[in-house]
Amino acid sequence: MEQRFTGRTVIVTGAASGIGRGVAERFAWEGANVVMCDVEGDKVRRVAAELPADRTLALECDVSEAREVDKLVATAVERFGALHVMVNNAGVAPEGSVTELTLHEWEDTLATDLSGVFHGCRSALPELLKTGGCIVNTASVSGLGADWRLAAYNAAKGGVVNLTRSIALDYGPKGVRANAVCPSLTRTGMTEDMLKDRKLVDKFMERLPLRRVAEPADIAAVVAFLASDDARFVNGVNLPVDGGVTASNGQPPMG
Repeated sequence: MEQRFTGRTVIVTGAASGIGRGVAERFAWEGANVVMCDVEGDKVRRVAAELPADRTLALECDVSEAREVDKLVATAVERFGALHVMVNNAGVAPEGSVTELTLHEWEDTLATDLSGVFHGCRSALPELLKTGGCIVNTASVSGLGADWRLAAYNAAKGGVVNLTRSIALDYGPKGVRANAVCPSLTRTGMTEDMLKDRKLVDKFMERLPLRRVAEPADIAAVVAFLASDDARFVNGVNLPVDGGVTASNGQPPMG
C-alpha cells in the first residue's frame, strides 16, 4: 500500500470500533503516526495493540468534554511533535422522534456528534495551522437529508455538514482544508441490530444502487484520500460515500 502519510500525525476520535477503527487502521497502513481515542479506553487500547507500537498511541477521551479534547491534542503533539490530520469521527445515534427522545438523549447526541466535532476542530486548528494540515469530519447522508425517527442524529449531522463548510471558508485562506464524509448504511456496532432485520435491509437495498452495505474500509479509503495531497484542492466538500443512495430523488424503483 502507498505510504502517503509517513512522518505525519493523525488523530482519530471514536477509534475503538466501526468507521473510526477502519480509519485508524488505514492511516497506520499508510505510514502515519496514529493517535486513537475513544470513550471506551480499554477497547481502543486493545485495537491499538494490533498496530505498529512505535507509531500508535491510544487514549481515553470523551469528545463532548472540551478539556479532554484539548488534552488529547496536546498529548499527540507532545508524543509525535506535530499534528497534520484531525479526523472527528465519534458519534451516537439514539432512535426517536422529537416527542419520543428524552432530553438527555437529545443533549448527549448534540454534545457528542456536533459539539464533539467543534471541540476537535477548535483544539486541533492551532496545530494544523503550523503544519498546513487538514480536517476530515464524519458527517452522514443523514446530515444531507433527514431520516424517520432520528431527529437528534439528523440535527447533529446537519450541523457537522455546515460546520465543515464554515471551517473551510475561514481557514482555507490560511492553508487548512476541511472536508467531511457522508456515509450511508455501514457495517458497524451501531448498525448491528439493523443488519439483522432482513426486511429492513431489503428496503435499504431498494435505495442503494450498489446493492451492498458499506464496510468501514470503504469509508476509511475516502477519508484517507481527503486527508492526502491527492485532495489538495478539495475544500469544504461533504462527500457522500453511500453507494449511490443520494443519487435518487426519493421515489421508489419503478421496475
